[in-house]
Parts: sequence; C-alpha cells; structure tokens
Amino acid sequence: MKQNINELNPESIDFSMLDYECSYLPNKEVRMNYKYVHHASKKFVTAVIHRGWRRFGKYFFHPVCNGCTECKSLRIDVENFKPTTSQKRSIKRNKDTQIVMQKPTLTKNHLNLYNSYHLAKEKSDGWKHSNIRGTEYSENFVTGAYEFGKEVLYIKDEKLIGVDLIDILEDGISSIYFYYDHDYSRLSLGTYSLLYQVELAKSLGLKWIYLGYWVEGCKAFAYKTNFNNQEILDGFPDISKIANWQEN
Repeated sequence: MKQNINELNPESIDFSMLDYECSYLPNKEVRMNYKYVHHASKKFVTAVIHRGWRRFGKYFFHPVCNGCTECKSLRIDVENFKPTTSQKRSIKRNKDTQIVMQKPTLTKNHLNLYNSYHLAKEKSDGWKHSNIRGTEYSENFVTGAYEFGKEVLYIKDEKLIGVDLIDILEDGISSIYFYYDHDYSRLSLGTYSLLYQVELAKSLGLKWIYLGYWVEGCKAFAYKTNFNNQEILDGFPDISKIANWQEN
C-alpha cells in the first residue's frame, strides 16, 4: 500500500493519556496514543486505519499499553465473505427495516437512543454508564467526518432503532460505533448492520471491512469472529511502514 508520505503527515497534536483501568481485561491498565487532526483527508484516514488506528471525531488513537499487546485489529475480506445461516436469518428479520445513510447528525432521538442503549448494557453486561451530552456526542461522532464519515440509520415502526457510524475509505469501510434500541433485540441489528456494510462495500468496489479491535476472551468483541474470511494485524506500524495483515 504505497503512499505519498507528505500527504500522510497532516498538522496534528500528538499526546498520550495517563494509564486507566482496562474495560476489556481484568487487572490491566490502558494507555492510549492520540493524534488530534484538525482536518484529515480520506487518504490519511485510510492509511492509519489500515495500520490499526481508530477514529472518534478528530481524534485518532491506538493503544500503547505497558506490557500488553492483546488488542488486535481485524478486517473482513469482502469478496470472500459468506454469510452463515444465522446471519441470513437476520436479513429476513429486517426486511421491513428502513435504512438511511447520510452525514452524521445530532438530534434528540440520537441522544435518547444512545443513552438508553448504554443503560441497557449497564444492566445486562455491567458497562459503566452516565448519560452523554450533546457536545460530547458531537465531538465523538459528528465533527471530523468530512466527506468520508457517514451514519447509517435503521428505522422501524416510524422510530429510530439503530445508528451505525462508519468511515468510507479508499480501500474499505471502517466500523466506528453501533448502538440500537434493546426493545428490538430480536432483529439482531448488530449483525444486520455489518452485513449491510459488506453489501455497501461490494457496491462501491471496496475490499475490506475494518472491524476495529479484538481481544481474546473479551465478551464485548466475541461477535466479531462470527464473520468469516478475516485478516488480523499484530501491532500498529508507523505510517511509513508496511502493515502486515495475515489470515486469521
């Protein structure tokens, strides 16, 4: 994946956070390396996502944890992906679900759905929860999207039941974050949203779905390995280095 280095070095503020408790593994601490980029091009975003970085708003980040390298980046090979019988059933269950793709937005419905999703996760999975405010939501999911960031809205019974934040890159789609209405859990919207990404990538001639991080033994990431024909990246190579993806 050859790149012009000058195009891949936008003006940025680089910093690392102090260690904090890991949400994925017990008795572990996390340290994140950040790059705040005021205006990121699609070429830059493609290059860093290809090398295991993630994006929230104008912040790009990856872990640099002391003594731990358990976070691995996963991606789906779109061309060779084959849905399982169970995944095909999720498509049938959502035949009446309306899908709208647009630039990321902030509405009261977004905030209410986001907060109710995390409250449900607090009760079911022990997630730490406090209601997100509009400014924080906008900073994480609306700003920094530019021409590549999109939101995919899932609508049923004339109400918003799911929001999928994605980046459409030069070589694939990066899954940023998905949240949904737990009253519609029967629809398997998380599965359906990834299947939609696969079909969208095919229609755009893109090769990969970048799934973000996977940690062995972490329940929150277990669903990712249900999607076949994957590759895994060990580490976070520098922008000037070749990323070594291998079959998982």
